[in-house]
Amino acid sequence: MREIFAGLPWWVKWVAVPIIALVVFGGVIATVVGFVIGLLFKALVFVALVGGLIYIVRKFMSSSSSRSDW
Repeated sequence: MREIFAGLPWWVKWVAVPIIALVVFGGVIATVVGFVIGLLFKALVFVALVGGLIYIVRKFMSSSSSRSDW
């Protein structure tokens, strides 16, 4: 592989080949990136909902325990 690229100009190695790779594999790369971002968003929503639930339950438990003291 190195012998093939050794005789080529720099712009073929550093510009043309990456552009061709993006064109060929661009759909796959976009799908993987979209999946990862979607997964991170879902994880963030899950953490926010669980945190909100814990906050509401603790708030409710502390208010109900103070009422039972009376």
